Amino acid sequence: MNGGLLVAGTTSDAGKSVVTAGICRWLVRQGVKVAPFKAQNMSLNSFVTREGAEIGRAQAMQAQACRVEPTAHMNPVLLKPGGERSSQVVLLGRPVGEMSARGYHGGRQARLLGTVLDSLAELRATYDAVICEGAGSPAEINLRRTDIVNMGIARGAGLPVLVVGDIDRGGVFASFFGTVALLAPEDQALVAGFLVNKFRGDVSLLEPGLDMLHGLTGRRTYGVLPFRHGLGIDEEDGLRVSLRGTVRESVVAPPVGEDVLRVAVCAVPLMSNFTDVDALAAEPGVVVRFVDRPEELSDADLVIVPGTRGTVRALEWLRERGLADAIVRRVAEERPVLGICGGFQLLGEHIEDEVESRAGQVDGLGLLPVRVRFAREKTLTRPVGEALGEHVEGYEIHHGVAEVAGGEPFLDGCRVGRTWGTHWHGSLESDGFRRAFLREVAAAAGRRFVPAPDTSFAALREEQLDRLGDLIEHHADTDALWRLIESGAPQGLPFIPPGAPA
Repeated sequence: MNGGLLVAGTTSDAGKSVVTAGICRWLVRQGVKVAPFKAQNMSLNSFVTREGAEIGRAQAMQAQACRVEPTAHMNPVLLKPGGERSSQVVLLGRPVGEMSARGYHGGRQARLLGTVLDSLAELRATYDAVICEGAGSPAEINLRRTDIVNMGIARGAGLPVLVVGDIDRGGVFASFFGTVALLAPEDQALVAGFLVNKFRGDVSLLEPGLDMLHGLTGRRTYGVLPFRHGLGIDEEDGLRVSLRGTVRESVVAPPVGEDVLRVAVCAVPLMSNFTDVDALAAEPGVVVRFVDRPEELSDADLVIVPGTRGTVRALEWLRERGLADAIVRRVAEERPVLGICGGFQLLGEHIEDEVESRAGQVDGLGLLPVRVRFAREKTLTRPVGEALGEHVEGYEIHHGVAEVAGGEPFLDGCRVGRTWGTHWHGSLESDGFRRAFLREVAAAAGRRFVPAPDTSFAALREEQLDRLGDLIEHHADTDALWRLIESGAPQGLPFIPPGAPA
């Protein structure tokens, strides 16, 4: 088998990432050696591969669904927004510069098509099947000329296309028809059919519409996936605590101790890797919320200042909103605060930034004995260490280089009293360390909170990926899906006018 498939969507957030992960897990359970692929991803949630390459977290989770190690080839182009109109371009896991949206779509993107096709070819030579994820909608006619992630990659690699639509939003039939009808004939020839996502109710009531859609487009529907609470993987961007939403949305486990533990996460601008708090949200009795007002910190047992793509901008935002003063007061009262990556940097004394914001010398909050200088070379590592007597693993993604001049060692950063700071993302996914850290927080907060002794974050992730595989296995026409992946789009699919504009 040397198959492939592109999972496109009628809109952003139609369920492409989830469906891709579900197909990957279903295939690997059939004994297929499979890999995920997304030519271009725009996200501030990223991950570091073992070889030190930066890719989108969604592709890292899809690789876990495939039970393989993620590589840069699975997400050759990553765009990390730095503002409303510019992004850092990460090519094959390494940053190559900042670029405006106009500059990127004006020519650079089209020149990257060869690079992404080479990455896809590398994966297809290594794996039995590659399940590709599109971005946004393939019918964004203003961007088709430079497209490298939807029909551009499908046509370049001859991939069949499955279009996913979120019926819970309404208008799914119009979205399916309109998506096909706005594509050029050569692109339409690759669109094999549709997959309905998030359906509620009796499928028999939907079937007449699916029959009419087939009559109008000549394309079949490959499945109707029911609405399920808590189906998802690591978000590209957003504020939903993904594992709380995915694993424990329906039935939240009660706390083991007498009290819950309240965690407030400052919703700083350009927040990156907010998935760091998923492991906390997975703990029974831990309540995680994102906040943007100082009064929302008052009843929190732990305040987290998360990572950000704009450390100086986040610092200004905290000060403008009064959150900075509230954090300083917390530290003076010896109430727990944790800074992660950019959040760690702004807790320090000084920041010298001629790279990210180009603001030069900026005073931090002065809560940790740390000075930060932004280097042009980005740190991308997968460190392993020990803290609070427990084994810890994490990953680092930052330009800021921290000079720690005091306090107690804490991972790569430091601790002063009940204020902790580290560049390590993902450290809270280490179960023993997370439990030890929560015990310290609970003691400092005076809460009778007890971490659950058996919560395994890795096991919860595996359980979630299996649920996605089950969804495909039980609610998609897997025989037809197998033929599509193995043999490509059916021949003779009709053209639906008007097609793409000239």
